[in-house]
Parts: sequence; structure tokens; C-alpha cells
Amino acid sequence: MRDRLRLAELLAALSVATDLGMGQPPEKAVRSCLLATGLARSLRLPGTQVGDVYYAALLRHLGCTATASVEARLYGGDELVSRAAAEPADFGRADEMLALMLGTGRGTGLRRPALIARSAVGDLRHGKTVFRSVCEAAALLARRLGMAQEVEDSLYQQFERWDGRGAPRRLAGEEISPAARIGEVATQAVLFHRTGGPDAALAMVERRAGGWFDPSVAAAFRVHGAGLLAEIDAGDPWAAVLETEPSPERYIARAELDRVARAFGDMVDLKAPYTLGHSAGVAELADGAAHTLGLSDAVVADLRVAAFLHDLGRVAVSSGIWDKTGPLTRHDHEQIRLHPYRTERILACSPLLEPLGRMAGLHHERLDGSGYHHGLTAPALPLLARVLAAADTFQSATQDRPHRPARSPAEAAELLTREAAAGRLDADCVGAVVVAAGQAPGHPRPRRPAGLTDREVDVIRLLARGRSNKEIANRLVISRRTAEHHVQHIYDKIGHSTRAAAALFAMEHDLLRG
Repeated sequence: MRDRLRLAELLAALSVATDLGMGQPPEKAVRSCLLATGLARSLRLPGTQVGDVYYAALLRHLGCTATASVEARLYGGDELVSRAAAEPADFGRADEMLALMLGTGRGTGLRRPALIARSAVGDLRHGKTVFRSVCEAAALLARRLGMAQEVEDSLYQQFERWDGRGAPRRLAGEEISPAARIGEVATQAVLFHRTGGPDAALAMVERRAGGWFDPSVAAAFRVHGAGLLAEIDAGDPWAAVLETEPSPERYIARAELDRVARAFGDMVDLKAPYTLGHSAGVAELADGAAHTLGLSDAVVADLRVAAFLHDLGRVAVSSGIWDKTGPLTRHDHEQIRLHPYRTERILACSPLLEPLGRMAGLHHERLDGSGYHHGLTAPALPLLARVLAAADTFQSATQDRPHRPARSPAEAAELLTREAAAGRLDADCVGAVVVAAGQAPGHPRPRRPAGLTDREVDVIRLLARGRSNKEIANRLVISRRTAEHHVQHIYDKIGHSTRAAAALFAMEHDLLRG
């Protein structure tokens, strides 16, 4: 991976997770960013403010996971459906609020107008709490990403209105940051354009000018909006969002990628109280295990980032499914099995993150082919994916889930040992994860001839096929010194010191499969 990474490329890819978490299609944030930046330039804002508009629009829904469980419980069991319905609604209009309430399952069975009105008031109160939580989470995460204060303020103010009837602070007019005022128009215009075309977007902005929207931003959209939307539709939004970034382009050092990845991992873990700290815990275990296994610092760094991001795809599955305490339906199972795929596809949006996405997307695969979503078996699973699977299993086991309480670390270690003995998890990786977790490693593992470990079996397969120590190191993603160490151990254990002897030993004991 390069030493300097372009921040816009990373955030554009990761913004897809926030799109999915809002029940919207991928590219919604990217398209909103392009439109907002175009409007900011048409208003002749200074370059620094245009940059604030750019990043605020791209990160607008950074806090979307903060209230996912609550919204699923309140609004019909699927927050992704209710959000898709709620986002384009004008909360300042009673008729739109009532239609939204009825459309998301609230008010079902209520016949008397007084009861419907009371339910609508209750929805509004819940909505204000949701708004505040989302705003605070987004602003805090933006700070961790190193965003400017204006971007942080904009994310906190994303539900404010020009007329002062918004939330959470009921700011009005120019009390609201320019980035928030422009971002709101751009976000809503993209939503209406997708469903009704430019005329629908223009009509909506005109209708909301002076109430929800800043009149000057609405006027800029009236003049430039249709052209900007047509320009976005005509090109590749992913290329355009990088070309559109205001100068100077922002870069981060490779060492700072951990900070970005952890912020998004924590965003995912906010989706449920029982997953808090999950991604960071997996990263810590994977890091410790990888060092125990002798992997190089560069490889461990990549593994750690993949671990922080491995569950990004969870945001695309409703909390109504994740939070179930009872049996899951077939549809529920299929949605859950797709979340590693979605992680992989989100990270594939960035050439920088795509290789890590392939690794992260394998965290539910198992050596015997019983995992998901690819259903791969041992020969197709690289060492880093095996470490990640073991670390994820341990961390998940030690946290509560809706259908079971958390296991103790000792119980989690026993679980991993059983999984290794059953041929589902890699025994060496399990041992390394258990050690990283501060537990005594378990011993029941598949029996190997001459006391060979699973990793030594991997090495002897390559050794028997004539691979050099350097080639073995590259293939298994370990240091050359570690490869030499494994080869010497193998020779000591089999009582011979030639490749031919190793090949004969491997054939005799049927070790060349895989």
C-alpha cells in the first residue's frame, strides 16, 4: 500500500456504508457531495468553505447507526425501510408527518383522530431524541477523522431548518452553518431527482424555500440545479468526486489509516449495544495473533485495518433482524449471510481498500466449507483470513448477543479449540488468538504426523513442491526468517534434511491435499 493515501478516495468508498445504513442505494452520498460542491461554487464561497461543504456532504450520515436499534423497535421493525421513507419527508408539514407515521406502521389500528394526533406527537418527540443522537455521533466521529470544525458543526446541525423549527438546537437562518444549509438542499434534491427527475427536485426545493431551506441556496439550485444534476448523471460519480475535491487535496500517511478505519468500525458497532467495541476487539486480537505467528509489521498493519472494517456490511442488514431473540426466518439468514459480501463490495469502491476488502469479506468462511458467503474451503483461505475468522469468533463469543449471554474468555477459548478440532478454524491461528486474549491455548487439534503444526503442514506442502524459502515466505505471507525457522523445525521433526525426504514424507502421510 502507498505511503500517502488520498483521504477523499477513502471517505467516498466508506460513505457507501452510510448510504446502505440509511436504506439508500450506493452513491447517494457521493452524488449529494457533487451537487453540494457545485452549489457552493455557484454561490462563490471561499475555497476553504467549499472544502467544508464537500466533506460535510460526503459524511452527512456518519451517525446513522447511533439509533438503528431504537428506530427498528419504534418504526415497524425495519429501520432501513422507515429511514428511506422518512428522509425525504418535511417534518415541518403536518400532512407529511401523518403520512409518514401511517406508512411506517405507527398508528395502525387507530381510528379516532385524537389517538392519531397523540401518536404523531409521540413520534415527533422520539424523532427529536433520534436527531440529537445521530447529530452527536456524526460530529464526534468527524472529529476523530480529523475534519475541520465547520464540518463537525455542519453534521451536528444537519436537521436544523431555516425557519428555526428544526433540531437539535432550533437554530434559524444564518445561525446554521453554510455547509449544513447547502448540504440539506443537495441531499433532498438527489433523493427527489432519483424518484421523479429534475422537475420533481426543482418543485420540492421551491416548495421548501424559506421554511426548511435557505432561500439563497434554493435560488442557486433554481438556476444551476438541473444542469448540475444532468452533469452528475452523465459521468462517472466516482471519478467526478475525486476531480471535484477542492484544492488542496488532502492526504494522510499510511500510519493514519488505522484512525480512519477504527472510526468507521466504531460507527458500525454503534448499531447495537451488544456490538460496542467489537471491531476494535477483533483488531486487537488479530494484531496480537499475527505477531505471534511471525507475520511482518506491514502485513499485520493491513490485517488490523481489515479487522476494523470487517463488519461494515452489517449496516445494510436491519437491526430488526440482528436484534431478534427468537428464531430467524430464511430471509433473515440470507440477509445475515450477505453482510460479508457487502463489506467486500463497499471496500471495493476504493482501489486502496479493495485488497483489504477481499480479506475482510472472508471472516465468516470456514476451513471445511461450512462458512459464508463464498463457502470456501481450506486451500482457498489465506492465513490472514484464518486469523481474522478466529479473532472474530473469539470476540463475538465474549460479547452478549440477543439470543445468548456472553461467554467468559476461558469458555470462548474452549469454543475456538473445539472449532479447530472439528476442522472449521485453523488450529495455529486459534492458538495464537487464544494467546493474544491472555488464555492458555487449547490442545485438541487435528493429529498431524511427527507433531507437525498446521502451519508446518502448509510449509511442507510448498517445500515438497520445490519452493524456496523466499517463495514459501511470500506465499504464506510470513517473513523469510520465519519460513527458514519452519523449514528447520520440519527437518528436525521428520528426521531428514532434504526436500526429497520432505516430499516423500508428505506423500506418505497424504499431506499434499490442499
